[in-house]
Amino acid sequence: MSDLSQPPILPPRRGFFASLRASFLTGLVVVLPIGLTLYLVWAVIGWIDGWILPLIPAYWQPDAVLLRYLGPDYEFPVRGVGVLVFLVFTILVGWIAKGIIGRSVIRKAEQMVDRMPVVRSVYGAIKQVAETFFNKKETSFDKACLVEFPRPGSWALGFLSTRPKGELADKLTALGDEFSAVFVGLTPFTSGMLLFVPTKDLIILNETGIDDAAKLIVSGGLVYPTTKDAI
Repeated sequence: MSDLSQPPILPPRRGFFASLRASFLTGLVVVLPIGLTLYLVWAVIGWIDGWILPLIPAYWQPDAVLLRYLGPDYEFPVRGVGVLVFLVFTILVGWIAKGIIGRSVIRKAEQMVDRMPVVRSVYGAIKQVAETFFNKKETSFDKACLVEFPRPGSWALGFLSTRPKGELADKLTALGDEFSAVFVGLTPFTSGMLLFVPTKDLIILNETGIDDAAKLIVSGGLVYPTTKDAI
């Protein structure tokens, strides 16, 4: 039986600097994602503006227009005009490309590109990647999976890509197994490699989506996907 006369043992009180440290870390968790997101968005907008604005005549530059209407005291930088011009231009090109005239013009331009030895290789590769990512009829990065890499007993996160086609499919089929194209991203996702692995040797992740797997790779294993059973 415990002694009721003995006062309960209270946990030690946190010091002033320890409390400040805890508050700082809590605030950092809140502020850092917001700050980095805003910084990246601002940087991307500035990069697009730096690419698009030099193509606009000097008379119609945003700063020149505002100087004409607001006077010489105006010094606030304008961002986002290049993004707006890029969006409008891209939508206009897409609308034209859907028509008969647009398709014929693009066909003629691609025939000219095919005559340029180096340019046609670069253009063909970029076009194929763009069509794979933005064409809804194609499957790109269908599921996340585990692949034994770079040696037996070690497993890496990968992304199931499209099935091998053409000569690759013929050569791989001759080996006797069904193969899948797997893209293995490297932390912090600045590069990666494409592997052709027997499908039977892959472990398909059903609950871990593409976004969760990408977060895990980018964070270096710090951000794990939350499962349905997690509290």
